Amino acid sequence: MALPYSIEMRRADINMKTLKESKVGDTVRVVKLHGEGAVKRRIMDMGLTKGVDVQVRKVAPLGDPIEVTVRGYELSIRKADAEMIEVESV
Repeated sequence: MALPYSIEMRRADINMKTLKESKVGDTVRVVKLHGEGAVKRRIMDMGLTKGVDVQVRKVAPLGDPIEVTVRGYELSIRKADAEMIEVESV
Protein backbone atom coordinates (compact mmCIF):
# COMPACT_ATOMS: atom_id res chain seq x y z
CA MET A 1 0.00 0.00 0.00
CA ALA A 2 1.48 3.33 -1.05
CA LEU A 3 1.59 6.11 1.46
CA PRO A 4 0.36 9.57 0.50
CA TYR A 5 2.99 12.18 -0.24
CA SER A 6 5.30 11.41 2.68
CA ILE A 7 7.99 13.50 4.33
CA GLU A 8 10.70 11.33 2.74
CA MET A 9 9.29 11.83 -0.75
CA ARG A 10 9.05 15.59 -0.38
CA ARG A 11 12.52 15.82 1.15
CA ALA A 12 13.96 13.84 -1.77
CA ASP A 13 12.26 16.20 -4.23
CA ILE A 14 14.02 19.27 -2.83
CA ASN A 15 17.22 17.68 -1.48
CA MET A 16 16.55 18.49 2.17
CA LYS A 17 18.02 16.48 5.01
CA THR A 18 17.28 16.01 8.67
CA LEU A 19 19.42 16.84 11.68
CA LYS A 20 19.90 13.08 12.14
CA GLU A 21 21.62 12.89 8.73
CA SER A 22 24.04 15.74 9.50
CA LYS A 23 27.68 14.87 10.20
CA VAL A 24 29.88 15.93 13.13
CA GLY A 25 31.21 19.44 12.47
CA ASP A 26 28.34 20.46 10.18
CA THR A 27 26.56 23.73 10.81
CA VAL A 28 23.00 23.66 9.54
CA ARG A 29 19.91 25.86 9.70
CA VAL A 30 16.52 24.58 10.81
CA VAL A 31 14.03 24.81 7.93
CA LYS A 32 11.01 23.02 9.37
CA LEU A 33 9.88 20.97 12.34
CA HIS A 34 7.82 17.87 11.65
CA GLY A 35 5.75 16.15 14.28
CA GLU A 36 2.69 17.17 16.19
CA GLY A 37 1.52 18.37 19.56
CA ALA A 38 3.67 17.79 22.61
CA VAL A 39 6.64 16.40 20.65
CA LYS A 40 6.89 19.47 18.42
CA ARG A 41 6.40 21.78 21.41
CA ARG A 42 9.20 20.02 23.35
CA ILE A 43 11.61 20.44 20.43
CA MET A 44 10.71 24.12 20.15
CA ASP A 45 11.12 24.59 23.93
CA MET A 46 14.69 23.31 23.60
CA GLY A 47 15.43 26.23 21.27
CA LEU A 48 15.22 24.38 17.97
CA THR A 49 12.97 26.68 15.99
CA LYS A 50 12.77 27.64 12.33
CA GLY A 51 15.76 29.70 11.17
CA VAL A 52 18.13 28.88 14.05
CA ASP A 53 21.68 27.65 13.28
CA VAL A 54 22.75 24.35 14.82
CA GLN A 55 26.26 22.90 14.96
CA VAL A 56 26.63 19.13 15.30
CA ARG A 57 29.29 18.59 18.01
CA LYS A 58 29.30 14.86 18.80
CA VAL A 59 27.45 11.66 18.08
CA ALA A 60 27.41 8.84 20.63
CA PRO A 61 29.11 5.57 19.56
CA LEU A 62 25.78 3.91 18.80
CA GLY A 63 24.42 7.08 17.22
CA ASP A 64 22.06 8.08 20.01
CA PRO A 65 22.02 10.79 21.33
CA ILE A 66 23.42 13.57 19.15
CA GLU A 67 25.07 16.56 20.85
CA VAL A 68 24.52 19.93 19.17
CA THR A 69 25.23 23.57 19.94
CA VAL A 70 22.18 25.78 19.56
CA ARG A 71 21.76 29.38 20.73
CA GLY A 72 25.06 29.24 22.61
CA TYR A 73 24.47 26.10 24.67
CA GLU A 74 25.03 22.36 24.25
CA LEU A 75 22.02 20.14 23.83
CA SER A 76 21.72 16.36 23.54
CA ILE A 77 18.87 15.21 21.37
CA ARG A 78 17.58 11.73 20.56
CA LYS A 79 17.83 10.39 17.01
CA ALA A 80 14.06 10.05 16.85
CA ASP A 81 13.67 13.76 17.61
CA ALA A 82 16.55 14.76 15.31
CA GLU A 83 14.77 12.96 12.47
CA MET A 84 11.84 15.36 12.80
CA ILE A 85 14.02 18.43 12.27
CA GLU A 86 14.49 19.35 8.61
CA VAL A 87 17.68 21.32 7.97
CA GLU A 88 19.73 22.91 5.19
CA SER A 89 23.46 23.60 4.99
CA VAL A 90 24.61 27.07 5.97
